[in-house]
Amino acid sequence: MTKTVHILNGPNLNLLGQRQPEIYGHETLADVETACAAVAAERGLAVKLLQSNWEGQIVDWIHAARQEAAGIIINPGALTHTSVAVLDALNAFEGPVLEVHVSNVHRRESFRQHSYVSLRAEGVIAGFGVEGYALAMRRMATLVGA
Repeated sequence: MTKTVHILNGPNLNLLGQRQPEIYGHETLADVETACAAVAAERGLAVKLLQSNWEGQIVDWIHAARQEAAGIIINPGALTHTSVAVLDALNAFEGPVLEVHVSNVHRRESFRQHSYVSLRAEGVIAGFGVEGYALAMRRMATLVGA
């Protein structure tokens, strides 16, 4: 049976490639999905990419991942810095969690330098643009034994 990795994206990531390209680049979420699917195929994994601007939807997807996913890669967007609900949901997930940020949040505003999600994540990738997702997929493959 093929293991599935859920890639969850938070608010405004539907605008990736359009919103502030000087910070986030020109690649889209569709480009992210293509790159991650290619890495997943190399390692015998499946990938399910989801995006929502709604905190509750992301929490529901994390809950569903408890039954469906071997691991979670998450870019919670602004929820990174505000959502104890996302952290609590991730704490109920038993598989590995990796946190991804397109920009280097540590070089940005001070409020972006705190992450609730990092309290749960096995690792954090920040500042590598959308390539960070493929890097996270490679690491996730190792963590889930693929």
